[in-house]
Amino acid sequence: MNEKPLFPDLNVPPQPQRDETGPAHTNADGTVTVLGYKSIDGGHESTEPLHSSTSEPTKPVQALILTGFGINCEDEFAAAYRLAGAEATIVHLNEVMHGHVSIHDYDILNFPGGFSFGDDLGSGVVLANKLRYRKNAEGRTLLDDIKQFVANGKFVMGICNGFQVLVKLGLLPNLSGNVTPEVTLTHNASGRYEDRWVRLKVNPESNSPFLKGIDTLEVPVRHGEGRLIIKGEETLAEIEARALNCLAYTDFDGSPTDVYPHNPNGADLNCAGLTDTTGQVFGLMPHPEAFLSLYNHPDWGRRKRQNPNLSEEGDGLKLFRNIVAHVQSQRPAAATPQEAHQFSS
Repeated sequence: MNEKPLFPDLNVPPQPQRDETGPAHTNADGTVTVLGYKSIDGGHESTEPLHSSTSEPTKPVQALILTGFGINCEDEFAAAYRLAGAEATIVHLNEVMHGHVSIHDYDILNFPGGFSFGDDLGSGVVLANKLRYRKNAEGRTLLDDIKQFVANGKFVMGICNGFQVLVKLGLLPNLSGNVTPEVTLTHNASGRYEDRWVRLKVNPESNSPFLKGIDTLEVPVRHGEGRLIIKGEETLAEIEARALNCLAYTDFDGSPTDVYPHNPNGADLNCAGLTDTTGQVFGLMPHPEAFLSLYNHPDWGRRKRQNPNLSEEGDGLKLFRNIVAHVQSQRPAAATPQEAHQFSS
């Protein structure tokens, strides 16, 4: 009579494989560690090789994404960073305001799109005031922390409603360095909400690492108050001279335009995005996080048929790959095992 084969009990978490290298040790939390083997969590097997104790894996770039109060694009934002190789953390703004989460533990601070506080007093106005005036137990505002965050060489990005918040805060363009509002974003010249795809041209003089090596982008816009208004010729001239108008709406020939609907809102300088003078703070009205894959584009089928070798990455992902790569490049090189041994001896 043939014996039935013995199958593993799928209800029992897998245990590390053992050999003669040493005894198993049961930790206080019930997990098992075997000397010479990588521990595994219950239900998750791993074939990852052991790493030498003298070399540590590089910590992923840390992106903090704020949500709450009507923000609604946080998941797409996080997906973009994860595709770019970063670790994305979504937290409610109150967690930061009350001191449970510190922005200083992260490399990039992100303000997603949405309709914060319903845009009742104007897009981004209420949230900007909350960040400027609401003090924590230590008497500091979140704007105080953001200024220190930027001074420490870190990065801030705002998309759509997030861009509006950065402008209303005075973080963009911040020509004076005093974080005082110098421009504004207001109702589209068309008088209606615009939901369409647009083409953008990167200002070749921009110093922002978000845009390094990018010439053009195609991304969607979804906004009712995206028209940039620059008060005063001096301010406009300085923004141009310092190349802070980093993105411009273009026509199909790639030339910056004020013609509707290529320019969907009638912005001054045909401007779709701004950076501050350091290039570390960047905001734009269009949604790069909405074009991470070729298949997000409404015309992907025709384009793929015309060019079967067309990249399946969306244009928007370039921005996220850029900033993640830049942050990684700014970190000190990890010591080799031989160097680590020399330091410890």
